[in-house]
Amino acid sequence: MKQLLFLITLTLTVNSYCQDVAILKYNGGGDWYANPTAIPNLVAFTNQNIKTNISKNPQTVAVNSNDIYNFPILFLTGHGNVYFSDEESSNLRNYLISGGFLHISDNYGLDKFIRRELKKVFPSLDFKEIPSNHPIYNQTFKFPNGIPKIHEHDKKSAQGFGLFYEGRLVVFYDYETDLSDGWEDEVIHNNPKEVREKALKMGSNIIEYAFTN
Repeated sequence: MKQLLFLITLTLTVNSYCQDVAILKYNGGGDWYANPTAIPNLVAFTNQNIKTNISKNPQTVAVNSNDIYNFPILFLTGHGNVYFSDEESSNLRNYLISGGFLHISDNYGLDKFIRRELKKVFPSLDFKEIPSNHPIYNQTFKFPNGIPKIHEHDKKSAQGFGLFYEGRLVVFYDYETDLSDGWEDEVIHNNPKEVREKALKMGSNIIEYAFTN
């Protein structure tokens, strides 16, 4: 019995020795594959500036796969519908409460769908705006005013929201800023250098926080 419990615990614990990241593939028709240059560029920046050793080619993992437990952080973005089945919701919840971390970047049209689906994952939790003194804004790079504004959607202020499970931040959601647009190749959105740098620094903070908390 003790050996069985050990194996179950091992299966449900995120591999803390892995320093790779993955893109989360979901169902529903939304383009989970959006912003293809974003994560490779963020990885290159993070490896250079905070001395991580992340694979240059991020893997893709499905929500219902046990492979998600191999990664300390998952990235999710896209435009349009997101759908989690009961099995997928349960698997993602187990991943997050076992030490995993999910970053969601608000591509236009994602908001109402991701809020709905995360209620399946954590029915009793609501997004809370993260204050500027939270550690995620104060890693290697400092953001005294909180999350930076990168990309315009509806002329609203940029906000960083979080889901907290037993006091631990398990989901970080950048809203009305679309950090991942700022990580993409410069020619895609023609963002000024200083805007892209802010986006990459904030993304680096997210990775650093996920790897150490």
